[in-house]
Amino acid sequence: MIEVKVSPLSDGEFNRGVFATCDIKKGQLFHEAPVISYPNDQHEHIEKTLLADYAFEYGINHTAILLGYGMLFNHSYEPNADYEINFDNHTFDFFAYVDIKAGDEILINYNGEIDNKDELWFNKE
Repeated sequence: MIEVKVSPLSDGEFNRGVFATCDIKKGQLFHEAPVISYPNDQHEHIEKTLLADYAFEYGINHTAILLGYGMLFNHSYEPNADYEINFDNHTFDFFAYVDIKAGDEILINYNGEIDNKDELWFNKE
């Protein structure tokens, strides 16, 4: 249903993004990314690495590194996908926010809310 390919939106070292391999209907669950979580007081160690830009908030007291394709979705202020934290399954569940066509890059809002237009943390420096 999804695959990793070169993204025209990414200008980083890897230039990757996640793309739909088939049409995905609005509201459809298309990926469950397993979580490795750790207490927030350990994040200072992660901040010394490249992983700091890929970590997600995981509740009030924890941060998470996502497995699967979870950390490979690129950002958009007009995303076509959203995610919900599934604490029972220890996953981040990714859903189509709108209909996504086969071949489209799947984009999320890094601010965690579909309509949040705040400047991203890595652009503030």
